[in-house]
Amino acid sequence: MVWEEKDLEDLKTAVNILENPGFIAKISDLVGTPIEFVFDRLPSGAGDKISKTVHQSLLAAVNAAVMTMDPNERGRPWFKSHIAAAGVAGGISGAFGLVALPIEMPITTTIILRSIADIARSEGENLSNPQTKFACLEVFAMGGTSDEDDATESGYFAVRAALARAVSEAAKYVAEKTVVEDGAPVIVRLLAQIAARFNTVVGEKIVAQGVPVVGALGGVTINVLFIDHFQDMARGHFIVRRLERTYGENEVRKTYDELLVDRG
Repeated sequence: MVWEEKDLEDLKTAVNILENPGFIAKISDLVGTPIEFVFDRLPSGAGDKISKTVHQSLLAAVNAAVMTMDPNERGRPWFKSHIAAAGVAGGISGAFGLVALPIEMPITTTIILRSIADIARSEGENLSNPQTKFACLEVFAMGGTSDEDDATESGYFAVRAALARAVSEAAKYVAEKTVVEDGAPVIVRLLAQIAARFNTVVGEKIVAQGVPVVGALGGVTINVLFIDHFQDMARGHFIVRRLERTYGENEVRKTYDELLVDRG
């Protein structure tokens, strides 16, 4: 199949974004210390608190972020507005630390999901389609890891494959029920899979905000980097999905893999 030059350049951009998440490198540069060296600064029980808050934040954001947007509107996504809003929320977390997480994280997650949906819409996605809503949620699983990962389960398409069945079942459920119920097993399963990866990135954010030199001002900066990371992932993700609608999933995957090999 012959590719349009612009589409091929867009796919190259997506490959570069999706295979180089880079959030932990950015915040390590900010705090001046490799983040993996300061994870022991988290207090006892922090991991459980982060996991619980992440799951609740994802659930709260599922409808709230997308329902406020016009599915038919087109145009460039509002990157700066969403970044500014997330920065303000990050200032709260930076000032008060882990204790502010249950307040700050749902706000930040909803802002980020709304920004992801904005990017999806700009790439031609229909926000009234349940499949699109859950494709937006998939972005939170990108750039993080799960305890169940191994060497064969890294990379963009591996994450999509791992979530594919849960996304399909959740989208079918929402299409039939029209609302998202907190205890719906299909929703719980999907959010659990996404949260397992999202936890990693949130943990990195919390650790960085807990470094004494960071404080409130650093909290703003870290949240800006946090939303910037997921905006990048969303851009790459929805470029790939747009091209799949044009060239087919198999062709896009084949060309994606070829470009990945060419990058070395």
